[in-house]
Amino acid sequence: MHWLYLIVALALFAGAYKASGWLVLLLLVGSLIAFIAWMLGWISARISRGARSEMQILSPEELQQMREQAAARKAASAAKPESTQS
Repeated sequence: MHWLYLIVALALFAGAYKASGWLVLLLLVGSLIAFIAWMLGWISARISRGARSEMQILSPEELQQMREQAAARKAASAAKPESTQS
């Protein structure tokens, strides 16, 4: 969708080349606005493409559960070497 803004900006710029008077200024301002809209849409699409989906975000409960499991594994691995040395 954001590519349409670039096409509009180029069309307005081409129209400004053939126009005269105040119309040139209006067409150039319109071209600038359309170009900025294209640039913002392009940047937004690039950022969205690299973002993670919301399904991958862990809830606080899942984080707490993972911490408890890691602590239990750490305690179990720390307890094993002591029992083999005795």
